[in-house]
Amino acid sequence: MSSSSWWVVVCVVLVVAMAASSSPAAVGADPTDGFTAVRLKESNFVLQKPYNVQGRSRYSFDGTVRRLWVFSGDKPHTPQSKTSPRTEIRMTGYDYSSGVWQFEGYGYVPSGTTGVSIMQVFGGGQTATTLMLHVYDGELRYYHRQVVEGNIYDRWFRLNVVHEVDASKLTVFVDGQQRLRVAGHGGDSQYFKFGVYAQRQPSSRMESRWRGIKILRKNN
Repeated sequence: MSSSSWWVVVCVVLVVAMAASSSPAAVGADPTDGFTAVRLKESNFVLQKPYNVQGRSRYSFDGTVRRLWVFSGDKPHTPQSKTSPRTEIRMTGYDYSSGVWQFEGYGYVPSGTTGVSIMQVFGGGQTATTLMLHVYDGELRYYHRQVVEGNIYDRWFRLNVVHEVDASKLTVFVDGQQRLRVAGHGGDSQYFKFGVYAQRQPSSRMESRWRGIKILRKNN
């Protein structure tokens, strides 16, 4: 091999290595590598539920698992709202408008729950949200579009959603594996939500369960 050919090979190897190390899905990397979890208190978890019922009739927390459910005929979360029924946790205290942020949680969706959003990055430019993850017939989907993960029913799965605000990119990991990378939707401020929020053709009862919720920020 000539010296010029050898130099080309070296350059190619270096470029590939640099790209792999900087990618959110670098081989062998955990989604949380390079991130630090912020401190969360119970006051950071704000319940949104049908306005005419008590919280305990749609939500429970035993100190480990947060269980959220809603019915398709329920009222919205405020008397003024025209949105669909929901029982969601709105994460407060860490709204963001720049940097790289991450949501982590272990989710569980019982069989029969369908037509529902279970997690969202709220805040967009022309849309209300930057990302929503829906469940339809046992599949986790990006909105109602492409499948992110199949066979989601009746099992605990680890969900990580990374939002690179300045680059306007979002990456979704399920059980540590990258499943989706999409462009953001702009907006001035975002925050994370999880639970159940009725969407297209919802089941009469919708439920999701969550544990190990974290919000993380990328290290400088």
